[in-house]
Amino acid sequence: MKYSVITFGCRVNQADSLGFEEDLLALGAVAAAPQDADVVVVNTCSVTATADQGARQTIRRIARDNPAVRIVVTGCYATRRPDDVRALPNVVRVVGNDDKPATVSLISTDFGLTTAARFGEGDGSCGAPIVPGVAARTAFTLRVQTGCAESCSYCIIPSTRGRPRSVPVEGVLAQIGRVVSAGFKEIALTGVHLGSYGRDLTPARSLGNLLRTIDARFGPESHNQRVLFRISSLEPMDCSPEIVDIVASGGSFAPHFHLPLQHASNRMLAAMRRPYTIEDYARLVNGIRARMPHASIGSDVSVGFPGEISADFEQLTSYLERSPLTHVHVFPYSDRPGTDATMMSGKVDGTTIRERGRRVREAAQRLSRRFHESQVGAVRPALTIDDGSSVVTDNYLKLRVPPRRARNEWVRARIMSQHEGEVL
Repeated sequence: MKYSVITFGCRVNQADSLGFEEDLLALGAVAAAPQDADVVVVNTCSVTATADQGARQTIRRIARDNPAVRIVVTGCYATRRPDDVRALPNVVRVVGNDDKPATVSLISTDFGLTTAARFGEGDGSCGAPIVPGVAARTAFTLRVQTGCAESCSYCIIPSTRGRPRSVPVEGVLAQIGRVVSAGFKEIALTGVHLGSYGRDLTPARSLGNLLRTIDARFGPESHNQRVLFRISSLEPMDCSPEIVDIVASGGSFAPHFHLPLQHASNRMLAAMRRPYTIEDYARLVNGIRARMPHASIGSDVSVGFPGEISADFEQLTSYLERSPLTHVHVFPYSDRPGTDATMMSGKVDGTTIRERGRRVREAAQRLSRRFHESQVGAVRPALTIDDGSSVVTDNYLKLRVPPRRARNEWVRARIMSQHEGEVL
């Protein structure tokens, strides 16, 4: 059987899709382009209306280019609007997030494949394990938590992902050991609400506790192969001094933070039901920058939230210009039926939202350029990706380099310009 997996959205979806790839390979399936595949798994996002539209367009295009294909759709859009997804061409199964772990078992039943244990849990004789390069991934994305109990007024995800559920610590360690044995040298830890990790476990644990346990088990002093861990998106209120200390210690964790701001107007933050102020956020990121001048600090911001007036928007752009952020993702607001924000008054018109988005993207470009320029001349550890003609540094700079190395090698890279480097 030939398969293809297409992924939309967050790192959690990326992690889930890597699991699909691994299970399908273990069953003896062969990766193929969507137009040549027998089955295509589409792992959807539903964070915005644009994400929904992108999934629909992709499914229609796959069916048009490959009329015999069977399409299995999962993820947040499939969970939120299953009937709409079922009506799309060539869709044979819709799998909600609660049933997502059974996706490949359902496919194996449909195609009469013999169920096989994942590599590392059986004898490894059924197909190949996932290795660096599968799904064009050099780093491995590992989901340690899913679900969210926060009440942000604009977000539909708690209703599509359910309550918070954490993978027990020993389960996380076992997964890391398996992934490292397969040859991966960089692992991104992710979750829907990563900062809530362990609160649902008995006894309760914390993300800081998990990170320290990982460092003790897989840190540079306890392991003969260097493994770098990245902490995926972390809500500002969850980025504790303990977590900053762990990253600043220079052990196993990359000097790379992603801390969604959403807005710099306290009035907007309150309307969004974000549990912090811009002053709280500024103290956090300024403290990180003071301790780690080389750290990358990314963020997400939203423009055009209901009730956003010019003064709110100017507070956002003014803060961004003076902030220590290094990259910013911009999300134009769109209504999500089922969220409280949908019912709010003061909707901002589309033309204004697009213009505000443009201005914030320009500010984000300036922040990125400023950080890259500040790093010129620095030498950073980096992992070769693609065909060895690019590297990603520990502080999340992607650089073109002369293609003298294979994929997935640790090197020392000197940063020469915004996009260029050299391997020493």
